[in-house]
Amino acid sequence: MEQKFVFMFDHEKAVGKKMLGGKGANLAEMTRLGLPVPYGFTVTTEACNAYYEAGEQLSEAATLQIKRSMEKLEKRTGKSLGDTNNPLLVSVRSGAVHSMPGMMDTVLNLGMNDETVKAIADLTHNPRFAYDSYRRFIQMFGDVVLGLDNSLYENHLENYRMSSGYTSDVQMTAEDWKEIIEAYKKITREAAGRTFPQDPYEQLFLSIRAVFDSWNNKRAVLYRRLHNIPGHLGTAVNVQSMVFGNMGNDSGTGVAFTRNPSTGESDLYGEYLINAQGEDVVAGIRTPQPINELKREMPDLYGELVKMCNLLEKHYKNMQDIEFTIENGALFFLQTRNGKRTAQSAVRIAVDMVNEGIVSEEEALLLVDPDQLSQLLHEHIDPEHTSQKLVTGLPASPGAATGEVVFDADKAELLSNEGRNVILVRPETTPEDIHGIVAAKATVTSRGGMTSHAAVVARGMGKACICGCGSINIDLETGRFTVAETIVEEGDVITVDGASGDIYLGEIATIEPEMSAVFRKLLGWADNTSTLGVRTNADTPEDVRKAVELGAEGVGLCRTEHMFMDPERLPAVQRMILAENKEERTKALEKLLPMQQQDFERIFETLRGRPITIRLLDPPLHEFLPNVEELLVDITRLELTDPESAELERKQKLLRSVRLLEESNPMLGLRGCRLGMVHPEIYEMQITALFQAMTGVLSKGIDVNPEIMIPLVSHVAELRETSGLVHKVAKEIGGRNGISLNYLTGTMIETPRAALTADEIASEADFFSFGTNDLTQTTFGFSRDDAEGKFLQYYIENGTLPDNPFMKLDQEGVGKLVESGVTLGKQTNPQLKTGICGEHGGDKDAIRFCFDKGLDYVSCSPFRVPAARLAAAQSALGSRQERKSVLQPG
Repeated sequence: MEQKFVFMFDHEKAVGKKMLGGKGANLAEMTRLGLPVPYGFTVTTEACNAYYEAGEQLSEAATLQIKRSMEKLEKRTGKSLGDTNNPLLVSVRSGAVHSMPGMMDTVLNLGMNDETVKAIADLTHNPRFAYDSYRRFIQMFGDVVLGLDNSLYENHLENYRMSSGYTSDVQMTAEDWKEIIEAYKKITREAAGRTFPQDPYEQLFLSIRAVFDSWNNKRAVLYRRLHNIPGHLGTAVNVQSMVFGNMGNDSGTGVAFTRNPSTGESDLYGEYLINAQGEDVVAGIRTPQPINELKREMPDLYGELVKMCNLLEKHYKNMQDIEFTIENGALFFLQTRNGKRTAQSAVRIAVDMVNEGIVSEEEALLLVDPDQLSQLLHEHIDPEHTSQKLVTGLPASPGAATGEVVFDADKAELLSNEGRNVILVRPETTPEDIHGIVAAKATVTSRGGMTSHAAVVARGMGKACICGCGSINIDLETGRFTVAETIVEEGDVITVDGASGDIYLGEIATIEPEMSAVFRKLLGWADNTSTLGVRTNADTPEDVRKAVELGAEGVGLCRTEHMFMDPERLPAVQRMILAENKEERTKALEKLLPMQQQDFERIFETLRGRPITIRLLDPPLHEFLPNVEELLVDITRLELTDPESAELERKQKLLRSVRLLEESNPMLGLRGCRLGMVHPEIYEMQITALFQAMTGVLSKGIDVNPEIMIPLVSHVAELRETSGLVHKVAKEIGGRNGISLNYLTGTMIETPRAALTADEIASEADFFSFGTNDLTQTTFGFSRDDAEGKFLQYYIENGTLPDNPFMKLDQEGVGKLVESGVTLGKQTNPQLKTGICGEHGGDKDAIRFCFDKGLDYVSCSPFRVPAARLAAAQSALGSRQERKSVLQPG
């Protein structure tokens, strides 16, 4: 049987958007519903893929089917393509599986030539309309199909208008358009090296090929990458009989949303133009009218439009974005699709539709994209702003902020304490800059990726952050940065948008976030539906409190090293690191113990019995020490200005110590459990602080449920030795207080060996938490910051990798290790608790993966908790729908 590449709109059985694309499937559905849809047919996405497989050639089967479908279209309309008495004109439009507005190409008025234009002028008794439509077709065909610069046509038209004394196209006569047509044909011949085709079938097949070609144009490829749309899907092509909105004052064109896409209000929203075609609205040549003005101009037609829009919304159970045309007072629908909307609007629409009985609570959960929800929890830039963008970096943490540029963490803290808003700009950040990040409204770095130190810390705090902004040249000595010819001095005001990565000069108004009642209601429905737990990555009582407010069930990762980064504690930490013997190190640890104990007490009291996974010290010790380059600068300055000073001697000694601790590959060096085994006094201090805090909080009648995580275990013997230390300290402290301390011990699975030997490691573990950041590094053999800064973007643009694996979980590689770890671990210990706590814990696709593989929870930064709650619910709903479809008879 011949493969079917073409389907008429009234094909008797629904085919679905995988083959017809979203536009084609919806046109067919609207036709079946009885709406006034101009008749036509859809060339499938499979025809597009076959076109590319054949070296950008239409197959004979597809060509023949298109010709047969044109015959059906001619028979239905009573018109013929190229006929000089009653010519048929068609539009040729793209229509991908996923909506990609404006990314691919469209050709209107196809079928016009030097003869058919005369017939249309006679039939409509409107020669001005006919010749205007013909010049539009030549211009669009030259641009879209022949690849000519549209300005060649536009510049000629503008010069003609000016020389004729016209101010708008509406003033142009039929004779004017005839002159423009001849000029356009000459422009086409000279620029394209060929004449404008007069054969309508040649026009048709060249246009279909052009739409297929546009699937891989630059803007479409970029849009797919930004929205994670697979490149193998292809686009369908919709060939549809033309209806004309430019036939007079009883004709027009417009776009209507069934609800307000910005606010969610339940009112018809949109714009229209009288006596115009669709591209007039898009081009901005004329100012459209608000859709409610149509009620005054054409009340009966407006009532029909409202009725049909309501029908479509109830049918699709979603807010619709509808394109319509009015031809001689008759209404036609050219497209409907689920409308793009803001997060605020999405939440309100979902809840309102439940209240109106259009959708169920479960269906409402599927109307909101979890990725949008960050808009509701961070300040964002007023969308009405008109400021010019300065530069764009990596959108590392959402939110918007305006402030004075500062280049030093100490100065950021000082100015912040004075009540001034500052933005910290650094080549990169280190743990020593933490107080500056805390003080600043936002952080910008010229180096580092989406999971760099600055990005991770900022996300955890809910602060805006832009990383890897390589176009910024920072000069710390002079206190300025440059972007091309633009110089930004310290103290100058900039605005950053962490959601887009954009940086602007000057101040732009920002909008405060709010957790509205409808938002809380939607998340309540999500919690009632979900079976996957959602925890948070939080290291301070403030972060924990915020996460609990946002619905976190507990803490999935508390990184104890972040407690050491406070400027007041750092000297004690550095003394501990630089100690020349165990005795000196123990003295330094004794000073840190009460500080860490107090942190644990405050966090336990905030959680009030919710579980918390506490990771013992993980990073290599050199990360707490000054930067080598900065030390060298200080030493050089002192050698020149004060060569005999004690400060110079101290700095030189510190430099020697830092260099001794430096590692050629810190990621794989002395860190994690290795550090705890070589220097057990460090872990013993942390464990002591933890259990002493636990006994103190328990004595106040507050429950505590700690889970103690040993990081970077690769061999069961490492976990056995370090967890033995935990049990020893717990027994001693519990004995002194006359109680038995309840806690769990486990590990973070972040090396391939740990995942592959999880059955052995589970014999010593109560839980596994998969650290997908480091597991991605060790699986790929990528250094995170180097990869993102040097070659990862090339891999993505080149198609080597579909996504940045530090942002989207690599399910084929890293995911297999996670799955293996869960399966093997539960074979040994069926009660083993499993979760992930890397940056992927807040990503909706990773959350669905975790649900499918049977993990117990995900953990993410506090401000991603609501999105994770919604994504967890959608995972459960998606699984139910898939099971239901399998059980239904085919």
